[in-house]
Amino acid sequence: MASSPARDGETRPDGTPYPVAKDEEAWRGVLDPREYHVLREGGTEPAFRGEYTDTTTEGVYRCRACSAELFRSDTKFASHCGWPSFYAPLAKDSVVYLQDSTLGMVRTEVRCAACGGHLGHVFEGEGYGTPTDLRYCINSISMTLEPLPEQP
Repeated sequence: MASSPARDGETRPDGTPYPVAKDEEAWRGVLDPREYHVLREGGTEPAFRGEYTDTTTEGVYRCRACSAELFRSDTKFASHCGWPSFYAPLAKDSVVYLQDSTLGMVRTEVRCAACGGHLGHVFEGEGYGTPTDLRYCINSISMTLEPLPEQP
C-alpha cells in the first residue's frame, strides 16, 4: 500500500513528530472532501484546473491544512505542466521529502514539514531556466495564497 499522510500518522520521515498533529477525524472536520483527498490521502487535483496554476499575484503560499509558510511568489515560474511550479521552498525546513514509487516510477513527494500534508512532487534536471534546476509541482488545493500588502 502506498504511503500517505493519513496512513503514516503523525511522524516525519526522520522519525520526529509533526508539530501540527490531528487525528484523521479532526482533519476531515477542517478540510473539505477534495482538500482532504489531496492533503491527507496523497491525491492529485486535475491538471490546469487549480486556483493558482497561472496566477502571478505576489505573496506567500501557505499550507491549506495548517497555514505554515511554504513558498514565495518570487520562486514561482511558468512551467506549463498544469500545476503551480516553484524552484525552491520558502526555507529548506518548510517541506519534507519522501520517496514515492507509485505509478510505476520513482518520484520525490513533497509534504508540509509542519503537518505532513501532501503538497505534490519535486523534479530535477528538466532543463527549466531556474536557479536550482528543480520544479516543485504543487497542487493548488494544498495551498492558500496570502497576497503581499499593496504599496501606497
